[in-house]
Amino acid sequence: MTVKQLGENALKVKTFLAQVSSEDKNKALEAIAQALISNKEKIISANKIDLENGKNAGLNAGLLDRLMLDSDRIDGIADGVRQVAVLNDPCNKVLSEYKKDNGLLIKKITVPIGVIGIIYEARPNVTADAAALCLKSANAVILRGGKEAINSNTAIAEIMRNAVETAGFPKDVIQLVQDTSRASANEMMTLNGYLDCLIPRGGKNLIKSVVENSTVPVIETGSGNCHIYVDDGADIEMAANIIFNAKTQRISVCNACESLVIHSGIIDKALPVIKASLDEKNVEIRGDERAQKACPGIIPASDEDFYTEYLDYIISVKTVDSLEEAIEHINTHSTGHSEAIITNNEKNAEVFLNCIDSSSVYVNASTRFTDGGEFGLGAEIGISTQKLHARGPMGLEQLTSAKYLIYGNGQIR
Repeated sequence: MTVKQLGENALKVKTFLAQVSSEDKNKALEAIAQALISNKEKIISANKIDLENGKNAGLNAGLLDRLMLDSDRIDGIADGVRQVAVLNDPCNKVLSEYKKDNGLLIKKITVPIGVIGIIYEARPNVTADAAALCLKSANAVILRGGKEAINSNTAIAEIMRNAVETAGFPKDVIQLVQDTSRASANEMMTLNGYLDCLIPRGGKNLIKSVVENSTVPVIETGSGNCHIYVDDGADIEMAANIIFNAKTQRISVCNACESLVIHSGIIDKALPVIKASLDEKNVEIRGDERAQKACPGIIPASDEDFYTEYLDYIISVKTVDSLEEAIEHINTHSTGHSEAIITNNEKNAEVFLNCIDSSSVYVNASTRFTDGGEFGLGAEIGISTQKLHARGPMGLEQLTSAKYLIYGNGQIR
């Protein structure tokens, strides 16, 4: 089936979705969650094929980790679907209400965006997360995953389509593009008249391609060159613990720390402690000249390292002489995702919060918290690094638009 045919199918279910109740949406989500758990063996079997193909294709450890599904991860995916079900329905909320002198009543309410397309890479959990969020927000969804996860995605999508049908929904509220060639992605980017919005989730090259080539509206979700700045007033033990968590707890995610920035006044004391912690996971540290002098075992960093999202056991280190220099370095090299400062200086913390131009900015905490679930949104559709419509973790509210309802009794102008 062509991408255009999927678009035609999606348009046919918009009227159904515009009228479906919150109760019915929640029943369909529960049916999805139960079906995912009941079909674990089918999903894991399909995922094993993808993992084997990925290993043969030379995928790195980070991408293989993103790709891998096991019983616990499928339980987590199903739990995420159930979390979406218990969230408040984002549709038909009254945003404003105004009655004119002539008797016209004007209401502004939230409505579904309509048909949402999602292009993503080797993360089969996105298939379920995105479908759940789109269903709860009454949007039809067309999913286009990467070739690395096609068997996993096909299994999950088929299970979900069958589940929603048992709950009385048309199967085509959820659709998966089977063609993983570049041509199908290009077709989605120009599917005007069918797609109301396109969301890319993946590496910077995918996102760059979608943003530059799409003629349909795009919500840009960014790659994560996330920074942690160790201020000269930092608690060194706290810094080492936070950096260890942010870098190594899961290397394949966009909210993992990829870049350290350390004040020159503390680097001689702090960097050896931080390195000793990262050595537990054999993290390769690439630093500037002052970082190399402060701590043995650090290899030289190139200019490109300071822009790089590694998704691997590698981290860069930049030495600065002031908070202002740290802020300038981060804003120059960041992808606008998540940054943190480790400090006991409240004034410096406030300056950092105000001046860092990213979607999520932390004081004395790991960047790993940038996540829809951690922010109370349930599952997320992605982390938006743009500034229009949505920014940061995107949950249900960000998958709605608005329209005006005007009630009259014969008024003319």
